[in-house]
Amino acid sequence: MLRSRWTKLLVFVACLAPFGVLAWRFYRATVLFEPTLGPNPLETLTHFTGDWTIRFIAATLAITPLRKVLGLTDLIRFRRMIGLYAFFYGCVHFGIYLYFDKLFDVHEIVKDVAKRPFITVGVASLLLMLPLAVTSTAGWIRRLGGKRWQRLHRLVYASGVAAVVHYYWLVKSDVRLPLLYGAIIGALLLFRIAVRLRFQPAQMRPARGAVVSERP
Repeated sequence: MLRSRWTKLLVFVACLAPFGVLAWRFYRATVLFEPTLGPNPLETLTHFTGDWTIRFIAATLAITPLRKVLGLTDLIRFRRMIGLYAFFYGCVHFGIYLYFDKLFDVHEIVKDVAKRPFITVGVASLLLMLPLAVTSTAGWIRRLGGKRWQRLHRLVYASGVAAVVHYYWLVKSDVRLPLLYGAIIGALLLFRIAVRLRFQPAQMRPARGAVVSERP
């Protein structure tokens, strides 16, 4: 079922659907002058894209635990796509800030990043995703080698944590959503740590019958 090309197309369309909904709401608000973006359109656009960025980061991190727990090995086919969508929504989120909030004023942007910690952390989260998006192809896996590629792509955890901190510092008062996202990403990180700790001792033990040399 998960190997069907139609399944991959369905996942692609599902990942794109939030952007389509936002684009339709934006069209109705700007062309038809309907109040589809609420009383503060910039805040609506910013929070919508930011929420979906974190959701796709969490979905990317959830692929490996779901494969191990549910035995759905074919889920790996969707991890790259979902990760690229996380980067896509992060870029849209940042683009909204650049255009609608700062009008591409480089001086104001640099000053804002330097003075407002939540902006700094948000930019860091996006920058951490950049090398992951660039090296997401099979060609880059061959160039870097499997182990180095895997180590590089652990940056997704740092990106997820930075995104949650960015959101937490942004909202200040109602922190329920940032805490929820933080709990999800934290649980996924703890799962990976637990798996590594569980299997690492077995890998470090010498094979049965092997001779262990001792230095004098």
